[in-house]
Amino acid sequence: MVLTGKLIMCLDISSRGDMFHDLFRHRPNDMASIIPDKLHGCDILEGERGAVGSVICWDYTQDGEKKRTKEIIEEVDETNHKIVLNVIEGDLLGDLYKSFKIIFHVEPKGDGQLAIWTLEFEKLHKDVPYPTSFMDYILQVTIDIDAHNNE
Repeated sequence: MVLTGKLIMCLDISSRGDMFHDLFRHRPNDMASIIPDKLHGCDILEGERGAVGSVICWDYTQDGEKKRTKEIIEEVDETNHKIVLNVIEGDLLGDLYKSFKIIFHVEPKGDGQLAIWTLEFEKLHKDVPYPTSFMDYILQVTIDIDAHNNE
């Protein structure tokens, strides 16, 4: 029985990859003003905004429920517009997952850009669902931010 998994979703975006990377890494609270119905804030608990080793806490609404997640920035790659977040506490863990990692990066695709989200996780038991609802949520966040940046 497999308890570890990986979900990967790709989304064509019109915005530049460096803009998305900068927003997620350095200006996450700007996202709260763009999509206040989905994201309410992002606080730095330890370290510096966007720096590897920093601990951040996200407040958001997913599927009509207010949630909170605490993460450590594990890796940053400016060239590939990549950020790796390791969830250490909150609604993505608890009774569902033993570990949960969120990876975002942007790749060129023809004349455009491709936003790629990867979720790596270990379920606590076989009956835990795959995190498809959370993947749908972050894809919608990406779509909304991309639309806002192209207004």
